[in-house]
Amino acid sequence: MKQIIKQRRIVDDHWTLVAPETEISSLPSGDIIVPLRLWQTHRSTLEQRSGKLGVCLTGDDDLEAIAAEVTRFPVIALSFPVFRDGRVYSFARQLRQQYGYRGEIRAVGEVLRDQLLYMERVGFDAFEVHPRQNIESALAAFDELTVKYQASSDEPRPLYQRY
Repeated sequence: MKQIIKQRRIVDDHWTLVAPETEISSLPSGDIIVPLRLWQTHRSTLEQRSGKLGVCLTGDDDLEAIAAEVTRFPVIALSFPVFRDGRVYSFARQLRQQYGYRGEIRAVGEVLRDQLLYMERVGFDAFEVHPRQNIESALAAFDELTVKYQASSDEPRPLYQRY
């Protein structure tokens, strides 16, 4: 079973991330995370299947498309197609602060050790670390920077207001 980092612990992952090219008739059983387009196109069919349902967005998607129904999803995955594409950092922050989303925000795709702390600061709480990365080693990334100057989703006050 695949493992992920969730709330700073390594856990077994029971979710299946569905590839964008997957046909609705060939979805796996169990809990799945579907691309936004699949959700929008086959919503009624997806709502009738057993198993939990999450949605996956890329930086090209419109977060407003799910804004009114974010609480419907226990997991919202945000995809990093390459490490230098950080558009979904803003999505995570908007989900936490603007929409009050309390479910799991999962980073998927090119998720690298050096980005984990920054992802957590904007609201991510689960991480599918890239297979090239050692997941145990990646855990140490969360504790490497102990002083944070800016306000964020994990600390609403900037450093000058904390001391």
